[in-house]
Amino acid sequence: MEYHTSEAENPIDILNLASLEGRVKERMEAGAFGYIRGGAEDEWTMAENTSAFNTKKIMPRVLKGIDHADLHTKLWDIDLKTPIIQAPSAAQGLAHEKGEVDTAKGVAAAGSIFSISTYANTLVEDAAAPDAPQFFQLYMSKDDQFNEFLLKKAVKAGVKAIILTVDSTLGGYREADIETQFQFPLPMPNLAAYSNSDGAGKGISEIYAAAKQGLVPEDIQKIKQITNLPVFVKGIQSPVDAEIAIQAGADGIWVSNHGGRQLDGGPASFEVLPLIAQQVAKRVPIVFDSGIRRGEHVFKALASGADLVAIGRPIIYGLNLGGAQGVQSVFEHLNHELSITMQLAGTKTIDEVKETTLLD
Repeated sequence: MEYHTSEAENPIDILNLASLEGRVKERMEAGAFGYIRGGAEDEWTMAENTSAFNTKKIMPRVLKGIDHADLHTKLWDIDLKTPIIQAPSAAQGLAHEKGEVDTAKGVAAAGSIFSISTYANTLVEDAAAPDAPQFFQLYMSKDDQFNEFLLKKAVKAGVKAIILTVDSTLGGYREADIETQFQFPLPMPNLAAYSNSDGAGKGISEIYAAAKQGLVPEDIQKIKQITNLPVFVKGIQSPVDAEIAIQAGADGIWVSNHGGRQLDGGPASFEVLPLIAQQVAKRVPIVFDSGIRRGEHVFKALASGADLVAIGRPIIYGLNLGGAQGVQSVFEHLNHELSITMQLAGTKTIDEVKETTLLD
């Protein structure tokens, strides 16, 4: 049965990011929507990811002569118009016929970083937007030759860094996928480029079955040796693991619980961020994701030790509603909220936000 999805190409009006979910649910096939939206088990951790931001408060500062906020920042030598980047998300063809190609265009227009997944519906080389920084997110396989094949493809495509996802050696127990008996209706060409299996017609548990379950710190060096690129380790939720990753050669720590899609009953990502930032002590950059839906959330994450924040589901919703322009609209809305928060808090630059102390 042929899968039909959005062909929209237009800016979208956004009241708030949370409102996008309901709009997309009305226009997307139930199984695909459940896969994108769903979390693990009772989705308690998924809900905590957002509510945890309410445990910290911003003390407003005034009389500082700030008439606008400047969102520009840098990661290494990459200039960014915003501290908000895109979190890697699989199978974006579920949301839009142009999938990762349109997401890359929208992220590039926002002056940010696009990250393509191993399980994308687009070849890594085909999603690259001209003159825009791109990362490649690796789900490490049991097959070392396949890993090397994928990584060399990513290097050839010009990616700036590799994201090693370490919290997904198997899929969380996601009841939405079980209820709809969801199977990926579209091929994953990065898999097909190496083998006869392209992922179409498989469930997420079958896809993850090919992933390496026994990840070890030495895998970080394997990736660096193949690519000669910086490696972010994504899925860090413990200061101990952050230290282990850095000692093993990680060039960046990505604090994330996969948007509550993996272990339910674990802490909110924001809850562990300050502990991890204290351990990292600015030795490497920190990217933070999971639960960000407001500009104030971005502010609080930056003030708690993150150098950049990443968003996942809202970008996919924007993609469904408006293609590349919809993705750009999501960035513009969140940037707008962040700008207001920064000016009212008395912080002009991202560096000043990072130096802010939040109240308990």
